[in-house]
Amino acid sequence: MKRRETRKRNERGTPKWMVTYSDMVTLILVFFILLFSMSQIDLNKFKAISQSFQDRMILDFSSSAVPMDNPTEQINQDDDLGEMPNEFEFPSQDKEVMNQEEAEKEDPLNGLLEDIESYLNENDLNEVITANRTERGIVLVLQDSIFFESGEADILEEGEPFLQEIGYLLMEIPNEVKVEGHTDSRPMSSFRYPSNWELSGGRASSVVRYLIEEFNIDESRFSIAGYGETRPRVPNDTEANMRENRRVEIIILNTGEE
Repeated sequence: MKRRETRKRNERGTPKWMVTYSDMVTLILVFFILLFSMSQIDLNKFKAISQSFQDRMILDFSSSAVPMDNPTEQINQDDDLGEMPNEFEFPSQDKEVMNQEEAEKEDPLNGLLEDIESYLNENDLNEVITANRTERGIVLVLQDSIFFESGEADILEEGEPFLQEIGYLLMEIPNEVKVEGHTDSRPMSSFRYPSNWELSGGRASSVVRYLIEEFNIDESRFSIAGYGETRPRVPNDTEANMRENRRVEIIILNTGEE
């Protein structure tokens, strides 16, 4: 009895090699589309996306897409560790506190500025002394009206209590201090101070000399500059503006700032 011949079935449809080839072409197309999109990238958007990936701990807490050799071990580990919190479960207030603490560690003068502002409020010094933060450090601005007579650099008695408060503050910190004198645009001409340069430098010197003599602060911490009328805060077009430009600035410098 003859064996029945097995007929080969003709497979219909797309050949197998065509599937692989089409996948490769698709990947190449996606690759070139990606290159094209990156060539016209918006830098701000890219930074925002990059930061979002850095903030989200996806790789630490999301399950892997690749199957593990021993999935039961992973299940046991997850049971032991319990549910691990992700970044989205942290309250925003806690994150703000953490960011503030990190900022104070990186820049201790930020905390000092808050202390100085509280100190000025408690001692009613805001009308005479103002404090603000710059890239150089903390700047204390002293208006000349209570510290000096017009055209003079000798410290008045009514200004000494305010300088004493500043002296107590400087004794508590190790930072270097720069004292700068400023005047308005009105010309100065006297035997002692031939110009605003000498007057502004003399006022800065008087402040430093007072702090060193009264509080025995190391004089190597101080530096002096007199800028005359060259660095006004506001235009010298009114009497009020001129009064604001006549000032002495005490800068508590950042660590290592010259």
